[in-house]
Amino acid sequence: MNKFFYAAVVLLLALSSCQSSKVKIAGRFVGTEAKTVYLEQSTVLEQNLIDSVTLNDEGSFSFLLESVDAKSPTLYHLVYDGNRIPLLLQGGDKVSVNSAGNALRNYTVEGSEESELLHAFNHEYVEGAVELNKIMSQLTANDLSDDQRHSLAVEYTQKKNAIKRAQLRFIVENKDRIAAVYALYQRLPGDTNLFNGDSDVIYYRTVAEALAESYPESHYLPLLRSQIARMDAQISLLSQVSESSFPEISMPDMYGKVQNLSDLEGKVILLHFWSAAIGNSNAFNADLKNIYEKYHDQGLEIYQVAVDTSKALWVNTIQQQQLPWISVCDFQGSNSPAVGAYNITALPSNFLIDRTGNIAGKDLGGEDLEKAIKKHI
Repeated sequence: MNKFFYAAVVLLLALSSCQSSKVKIAGRFVGTEAKTVYLEQSTVLEQNLIDSVTLNDEGSFSFLLESVDAKSPTLYHLVYDGNRIPLLLQGGDKVSVNSAGNALRNYTVEGSEESELLHAFNHEYVEGAVELNKIMSQLTANDLSDDQRHSLAVEYTQKKNAIKRAQLRFIVENKDRIAAVYALYQRLPGDTNLFNGDSDVIYYRTVAEALAESYPESHYLPLLRSQIARMDAQISLLSQVSESSFPEISMPDMYGKVQNLSDLEGKVILLHFWSAAIGNSNAFNADLKNIYEKYHDQGLEIYQVAVDTSKALWVNTIQQQQLPWISVCDFQGSNSPAVGAYNITALPSNFLIDRTGNIAGKDLGGEDLEKAIKKHI
């Protein structure tokens, strides 16, 4: 009898465990002609469409997820009528999402504490962005007087600052919640920084330290720690800037010898970021070789930074393409401090540095690059 009782308890615990990994999402969308709702899971690197349903005649829908992490929330989006509604879900949640009209601006959510927090942040943030767009639309009108334009510009700045202050307040007040991670990465149009560039790392570190206590197994923690390390390295690099106006880079070449960018001061430097893993590297390196052959004897140097993680691929590419200039790599890929210091967001990318150490051009190519080099040689 005891054995039977023990087996029953084990079975109930197993069933309970299975149940805790499930998530149900249900709700009703009305007020538009759209008929399909999509469910998207957002990972650190991409968004994956995992399911879709058709609204019934009353506008109702439901999703059932079978295996969702019960220890820490994960970001999902309901995609409907061109809008993406963010949800932070964990195993056991039973979530109700409803909206009339514009889904993103009018939705309500219940049944998930983190998703409700996200809604509180998102509602204020989205409404603020809509107001900014309205002001910008007025600013672009051709019939404004100088006084009107100035007044609108002041209004735009004040509104933008108010949105940012609310964003920072939400992050600090909810630093131990995954919703704060979402808020950390939201940007208004034209912004690359959260608030003030170098000081932004304080907010990332505050959230990471709090999450380590509340959600120690969250897969967002490595993302935050990587971001913090990158920002710390960028600050360190910028603090090493000499009297010249460019951040120092010190990286090993293919033979392991450290090459300092600052050692080239006094020459015209083309600082070039690329990746050996990009399929068109041979084409743009061929163009650079023509430039190098023309102007190297006149004082041009190329310092080429590879944003790669594979030493074998990088070395083989250098040898196959017979690249004659300084080629370096630290094999940290996009996490390289140099990538952060120069705010590299796309490859290839370049900076032309004149003989006095000033950056004279960015992302130049073709005739524009050659003209700029000839001007500063």
